Amino acid sequence: MLEAAVKTKIMSEVDRRFDEQTKVLADLVKIPSTRFQEAPAQDMMARLFKEDGLGVDRWQIKIDDLKHLPGYSPHSQDYDDAWNVVGAWRPSNPKGRSLILNGHIDVVPEGPHEMWARNPFEPAIKDGWMYGRGAGDMKAGLILNVFALRALKSLGWQPAADVYQQSVVEEECTGNGALACLQRGYRAEAALIPEPSSGVLTVAQVGVMWFQVKVTGHPVHVYKADAGSNAIESAFRLIQRLRELEKKWNAKKAHDKHFCDHHHPVNFNVGKIAGGDWASSVPSWCTFDMRVGVLPSQTLKECRQEIEDLVRQAAANDPFLGNNPPSVTWEGFQAEPFVLKNHEQVRVVLAEAHKTVFGSELEDKTSTGTADNRFFGLYAGIPALVYGPESDDIHGFDERVNLESIRKITQATALFIAEWCGLQKAA
Repeated sequence: MLEAAVKTKIMSEVDRRFDEQTKVLADLVKIPSTRFQEAPAQDMMARLFKEDGLGVDRWQIKIDDLKHLPGYSPHSQDYDDAWNVVGAWRPSNPKGRSLILNGHIDVVPEGPHEMWARNPFEPAIKDGWMYGRGAGDMKAGLILNVFALRALKSLGWQPAADVYQQSVVEEECTGNGALACLQRGYRAEAALIPEPSSGVLTVAQVGVMWFQVKVTGHPVHVYKADAGSNAIESAFRLIQRLRELEKKWNAKKAHDKHFCDHHHPVNFNVGKIAGGDWASSVPSWCTFDMRVGVLPSQTLKECRQEIEDLVRQAAANDPFLGNNPPSVTWEGFQAEPFVLKNHEQVRVVLAEAHKTVFGSELEDKTSTGTADNRFFGLYAGIPALVYGPESDDIHGFDERVNLESIRKITQATALFIAEWCGLQKAA
């Protein structure tokens, strides 16, 4: 166990450097890193790793390297500008326990800028919060990983075991970036992922699947609309039937020990819809994209079959769709549910660090979203802890992250690294 004086030094050093940490976070938030635009932000992460004397591994993701692996999510978009960056610390004589510090650089689309209080890529601080797209989800986590290690280095220490700082792409749509790190050979005895969790530990999360439904119609002039088949209205009827399936799946929570007390763990979301060509023509086409949650008691294969069966049966009762059935395409997230296991030893270390900083016991929570921890736990046997700062309105307008929570989570992370990996005198 770390001595009390050592803990105090580490926490004080995080405090001393926190203004610099906040500035670096703002610099990263300024760089838009939505999907297909992550490379400049990854350049910045690579520079930070190089400044810290880490071995920098920067590589372009290749689908052919991943598509045969468990956990891969199909994606038809171009990967020509999809880059992962890892900063590796490898002591010459490792003695402690190795660690992965993982985070994602990609952010979700910001939506109409006029609906934000300020430009989403011009970070602003107000009442102790930093505003900006990706500030909480999860650039604050990436930067706090950097500064937790910098605090140790400033005090003349370095981890006594291998530490890999990973900045990955595509957490928000497939997770293939984290999978690429596994494919490249990165392994450790534990992983810590500072996704925004408000200082609690995620122990179970739902699975997530994306799919698109394409609906056809029979176009006619609207003066005889009843002679045609309106693809948009047909799509809405299918969506209503899928809502019935959402209720059915939520009812399964009664038999799930992790989500039985959650009021609504399974969410079906129509995230995108498009259709039609002309206001005075009955639309001949409509597509909608949906995200659905999956309980740990379910399997993705079974859930995909249920959805396809429902769409087929709903179409069979429609005079036009019965002969022109909609198609269902699975692309994007095919993320399995994940329950944290074999993590007792690493949790004890994190809980002690958390208690030192916050003065309270570390609490567990379940999540109705997904994160990259599933890759490490399901496919590599690595206990992966999701534990990060407090954020608000992630994926929404005026996303923000609480600066005081970042400071404390950085302190807890630095203490965790020191205890889990052990410390050596810096060379």
